[in-house]
Amino acid sequence: MNGVALPAHARTSSPASPEPAAVSVEDLRVRRGGSEILHGLSFSVARGRIAGLLGPSGCGKTTLMRALVGVQRGVTGQVSVLGDRPGSPELRRRVGYLTQERSVYFDLSVRENLEYFAALTDAGAGSVEEAIDSVALTRIAGRPVRSLSGGQQLRVSLAAALLGDPELLVLDEPTVGLDPLLRRDLWALFTRLAAAGRTLLVSSHVMDEARHCSTLLLMRQGELIWSDSPSAFTAAAGTDDLDAAFMRMIDQEARA
Repeated sequence: MNGVALPAHARTSSPASPEPAAVSVEDLRVRRGGSEILHGLSFSVARGRIAGLLGPSGCGKTTLMRALVGVQRGVTGQVSVLGDRPGSPELRRRVGYLTQERSVYFDLSVRENLEYFAALTDAGAGSVEEAIDSVALTRIAGRPVRSLSGGQQLRVSLAAALLGDPELLVLDEPTVGLDPLLRRDLWALFTRLAAAGRTLLVSSHVMDEARHCSTLLLMRQGELIWSDSPSAFTAAAGTDDLDAAFMRMIDQEARA
């Protein structure tokens, strides 16, 4: 493959002036089944940044993302997304959401899937081909999704999230199961989208991916234990090894 490409609309647009944070969260709590899943999270993500949401499986990353896009129940606290409440009709075209599960139709082709989702979001006429090109699926765009590999199916879902030129992309483990080359290409795409003014919240349980982010949100057991740059995180831990830094942070939390 030749790598993923930046959509034409993203290559030419950028914020004209400083704006409020893309995401602002204060004392966010989520209760489910009588138990508190998220415990008073507070943070903000500036526009045009890549925020890496990292932590072990089961720490609450997906629950937090669901709260930000307005599909999570049992949420309390103050949450602002692009200056509006999560899930509001005004945000439908402004926020792209990629779930861990493949959110596409397996009996349709790549292009048919994107044409369907483009119609739902009222995306522009050229957005389908741009999205397909962005995730390097042009050569197989006519194939049914069921015939594709798991990594290719994930890229179809990512293309759907890119439709409509969203200002904020919420991506739940978009690189899981992908080969190193494609992971590299996707992170390059994410970096270019951020440089063009888009904001990305990208979850992962692979600490090394934090190096691609401008902001690091580190979670453990439903709590936010770090919110700053990756360089500040490694400096605070006294090591450039992100995995070792995470373990030292956990040890410090346990002793506190």
